[in-house]
Amino acid sequence: MVTIVCANRSYRILQIELARAGIAEPGRNARAMTNLSEPALDWVSLARGLGVPGARAEDAETLVRELERALAEPGPALTEAIL
Repeated sequence: MVTIVCANRSYRILQIELARAGIAEPGRNARAMTNLSEPALDWVSLARGLGVPGARAEDAETLVRELERALAEPGPALTEAIL
């Protein structure tokens, strides 16, 4: 099993729902609850802590290389794709 985490560092769907509710400028607490960058989750470390090989891809070339590596190995793997 290969897992790809598309990490955009936010709960984007909640930000969209706030806008749909007519909240053009969310307050400090709403911004804090929809932001996942302080602190940023370290998906690679979380995977490794569970015994799963992990890698981070910050560009398309690295993503392709990590997916090829993960698919060539037996067992699970996780790749965090930074968006």
